Amino acid sequence: MTAASAPAATPVRQPDLGSPSVMAKRAWWLVVLNLLIPGSAQVLAGNRRLGRFGLGATLVAWALTVILLATWMLARTLVYSVVTSSPVLLIGEAVLVFYAVLWIVLTLDTLRLARLIATPPSARRFVAGFAVVMLLVTAGTSGYGAYLAGVARGALDGIFSSGQGYAAPIDGRYNVLLLGGDAGPDRTGLRPDSISVVSIDATTGKSTVIGVPRNMQRVPFVKGSPLYKPYPNGYDCGVNCLISFLYTYGEEHPSLYPAAAAHGSSPGIEAMRDAVEGTLGITLQYYVLIDMKGFSDLIDALGGVTIDVTERLPINGGQAPDGTPINVQGWIEPGVQKMNGYTALWYARSRHSTSDYDRMARQRQVQAAILAQFSPATVLTKFQAVANAGKQVVKTDIPQLMLGRFVDLADKARTHKLTQLELVPPTIDEIHPDFAEIRSLVKSALKGATPTSTPTP
Repeated sequence: MTAASAPAATPVRQPDLGSPSVMAKRAWWLVVLNLLIPGSAQVLAGNRRLGRFGLGATLVAWALTVILLATWMLARTLVYSVVTSSPVLLIGEAVLVFYAVLWIVLTLDTLRLARLIATPPSARRFVAGFAVVMLLVTAGTSGYGAYLAGVARGALDGIFSSGQGYAAPIDGRYNVLLLGGDAGPDRTGLRPDSISVVSIDATTGKSTVIGVPRNMQRVPFVKGSPLYKPYPNGYDCGVNCLISFLYTYGEEHPSLYPAAAAHGSSPGIEAMRDAVEGTLGITLQYYVLIDMKGFSDLIDALGGVTIDVTERLPINGGQAPDGTPINVQGWIEPGVQKMNGYTALWYARSRHSTSDYDRMARQRQVQAAILAQFSPATVLTKFQAVANAGKQVVKTDIPQLMLGRFVDLADKARTHKLTQLELVPPTIDEIHPDFAEIRSLVKSALKGATPTSTPTP
């Protein structure tokens, strides 16, 4: 090739040819191109092999983003299922780390190619500052995403079952046993004081919460239960046979449910499940156990919860028959207030001067307040604390492969009113319950949920 036909030299690949002002423009072009199309700066002015690798990785990232957005629009449940899978999160964590490292390498190489020493001092500071800020935005975001993926994976593995356990809806519904366990300082071990069933329409997400009093007696067991034979007429032995005592009974007789641990459950939980199924006349596919003692860390992680207190309640201690306070460490005063974990725990736990039914209502009030705090902004900004607290609070046999389905149903549930059925006096006598009436009320409640424009947490 003759000198006449050779391509003209340009400052892009031969920066020594440019004046300081040209070099400033060149630096800006390279830095901006690196931001918009990572790898393009190297193709134009540096190592083309590195540039082609960077461009290829950029195109793959764009393609994955487009696929994810399209899938979100067309099959949102699939996206939920993917992002709640530990193996997928592990892959995503590795991919995000890869892109964070790649962007750091490309940005530092772009600054080298920009030859800032040849630019005017005023431009030099702005170009370098812009590149550093964009590096923090791109690589920092990717690195933080990898961190969140790792925390989420740890939380999923710590809370949800990774094995099989998929359950199909029964009569078009998913029924989840929700147990609020209280391992307080005045009792040995954990005993569920809050017993509820959340029944979710598998198509619309319409949800009904059924509250079962902890002191209900004579509860029947579903046929086929190991407890049905010794208690064919129900758990009938007076005040020593409340439904909430079945958790302890099951834990003390593990031979009744030898396969419970293999399915992510426990003998105590299975005994409770058999009793609630027999009482309500419905099948419970899953359970969720929330330890009230762990509420404190979770609430603090969320930044507190707002509660409307209707009456003065003691923290610890109680009152004598004449109303004199005994061993009270403080008081929760009436009014709307933002509670920390310690105060909210005692608000839900306090049993002095009020009835069990009042305490049941307060526990569900705290649960609802916690759900209301789970906004995307709150969870993202305090993700690690929330995830770590969640691992201490929640135990469940819901498998990871069902999480996408339940997240989708929870999203749909926001367009419907949450209906409630409380099986408490005067509707139901907890000492001599009419179980035929209970099952009739449950059947009617599950058919009676109606749409509303009011969102439900």
